[in-house]
Amino acid sequence: MKDIIKKLNDKLESQFYYNHDVGKLTWFRTGGKSKLFIIVEDKNELEIILNELSIIKFYIIGSGSNILIRDKGFEGGILKLGKEFNKIKIHNNSLQVGASLYDMQLSNFAMKNRLQGFEFYSGIPGTIGGAVKMNAGCYGNETKDILNKVEIINIKGEKKIISKDKLKLDYRKSNIKPDQIITSVDFKFKYGNIEQIKEKINFIKKHRNDTQPITEKTSGSTFKNPKNKFAAKLIEEAGCKGMMNGNASISKKHANFIINNGNATATEIEKLGNEVVEKVYKKFSVLLDWEIKIIGDKN
Repeated sequence: MKDIIKKLNDKLESQFYYNHDVGKLTWFRTGGKSKLFIIVEDKNELEIILNELSIIKFYIIGSGSNILIRDKGFEGGILKLGKEFNKIKIHNNSLQVGASLYDMQLSNFAMKNRLQGFEFYSGIPGTIGGAVKMNAGCYGNETKDILNKVEIINIKGEKKIISKDKLKLDYRKSNIKPDQIITSVDFKFKYGNIEQIKEKINFIKKHRNDTQPITEKTSGSTFKNPKNKFAAKLIEEAGCKGMMNGNASISKKHANFIINNGNATATEIEKLGNEVVEKVYKKFSVLLDWEIKIIGDKN
């Protein structure tokens, strides 16, 4: 396997790293290493890498938000899409966006070009590929509201275009499989009033600053909202606000955020989250579902 990777490293522009400390790339800034970490140059090289290394288990990351790498690490390859995947352009009546573009970058581009409907992305951490996969949304809007189609490459290096109606987008989920990598996204749009667009973005940013611990080492919302309920309200009413496990704590500002207070381990963060799940279930008979993706082997 190392011979194949060396051969790829010699002939491709993509960057290959062994036993890479990917935990430090996440917003939690903690967790283990991956056996292989690859920053992929472009679609052509992604196809080559997937074909040549088809026996390796892969996981794709974007900005490192909404993810926790267990302390024992990941016995596979972590892929990160590089700069060639963050292009954006208006083409006829659609907006074509690379999967590694940050959600906030898309929101800013849309504002500057008077494109309405993308304001909510200013309140979502992460990249567009992840936003589509989990149908990310906030403040009354979701990704599915503006999506046309996506381009994906599967683990065999096969490309495919999938229209929105076949993705089965629902609350924080889609039917995009773990072995499918989103490479680009096609959005619909309409032109709007730039002052109204700016006003909505400013409202979202202020509300986030006022209500969420965005300056802390956190990873966004920890749990999905159960149907017709708010996870933060359940967590707070179950007496979990401020609860700690080692150096991990439940935010006192917003109960659906776990904070790394300095040098918390991934194990402490995961255990704290599971304690919250137990307490909420015991009080309300509601089972919280993690929104944060936890990958790697358990200790």
